[in-house]
Amino acid sequence: MRGPATDEVLIRRWHQVQDRIDAADAVGILLGGGADLKYLTDYEAMPLERITALVGRATAGIELPTLIVPELEEARVRPRPSVYAVRTWGDTTDSATTIASALPRRGRIMVSDNLWALHVLGLQRHAPNLEFVPISEAIGGLRSIKNSEERDALAIVGALADKVVAQIQHGEIPLLGRTEAEIANDIADRLIAVGHDTVEFVIVASGPNSASPHHDPGLRTVRPGEVVLFDFGGRFEGFCSDTTRCVHTGPASAEVLAAYEVLATAQEAAVQAAQPGRPLAEVDLAARRVINAAGYGDYFIHRVGHGIGAEIHEHPYVTELNTAPVQVGHAFSIEPGIYIPDEWGIRLEDIVVIEADGARHCNHSNRALVEV
Repeated sequence: MRGPATDEVLIRRWHQVQDRIDAADAVGILLGGGADLKYLTDYEAMPLERITALVGRATAGIELPTLIVPELEEARVRPRPSVYAVRTWGDTTDSATTIASALPRRGRIMVSDNLWALHVLGLQRHAPNLEFVPISEAIGGLRSIKNSEERDALAIVGALADKVVAQIQHGEIPLLGRTEAEIANDIADRLIAVGHDTVEFVIVASGPNSASPHHDPGLRTVRPGEVVLFDFGGRFEGFCSDTTRCVHTGPASAEVLAAYEVLATAQEAAVQAAQPGRPLAEVDLAARRVINAAGYGDYFIHRVGHGIGAEIHEHPYVTELNTAPVQVGHAFSIEPGIYIPDEWGIRLEDIVVIEADGARHCNHSNRALVEV
């Protein structure tokens, strides 16, 4: 497994964030626990009501951020004096007072999207001259731009997921007569066996259940002559995989085959639209136009994609409302779907990373509707 991030990597990330803080006309940043804080400190805070926060100012290249931790957790923090300073607060102290004292007195502060409302409201009382705005609103997500090493890491973990897809498509995972839950457990074991460090999720949806995009695998047994939708992902060395493929247990109907051809065309249209400088909305709309033209528009009921990296879902979100530009370094899913209630559903999902010349696939498994 990849070791801890070096001080040099963390310092470089912080300086890049300082540049983005300044460009967003903000004076500082406040991160609660979660992937953003780990990205800048390599410290994984306990997700408790006692807040751990990283506070930093926009003074480019000069001032270190401050990691503010509950006193009883100080021993968990690795001292890294060239990366961050450490302050503590105790159970007889108001954490908002400690955090507010480390922030500028006035201006715009970018805060973690997942920062608890309890803490934001407390800070608003202690620092009424500060404007708190979500990081996603200000800069489109702290980790939304991946460097070349991070993009390559997504390709590596994507290839691991492809290995399990191949096992499904080659008939190595028995389906008929087994429950969705049994198959999901089998897939989870195989995700680890091919090299993932952890399993993040597994969806197995058969027959009419495949029309539920986020179906929870249950006790229904897989039968001949139906769609089985698989959507799963794991984590390897800090980066996530996520892919969706469908198979058919025996020959598929002409209706399903025709719809799947529309789906594959829609996905490819979205991949081609994922060019630097074009609106993210255009990626979604490229797929949606194909599906609408084929008469399935009412059955495509979700966005076309989501960012991915240290988390399965992160910025940027690829929706028809997101007019922000596609940027080199973005990484996101492209996953159009068609869902006919109580009958069948199909989805096709790949992760792509954006290079100067367009989208590069992180998944290369067979995209056809394979008969098993």
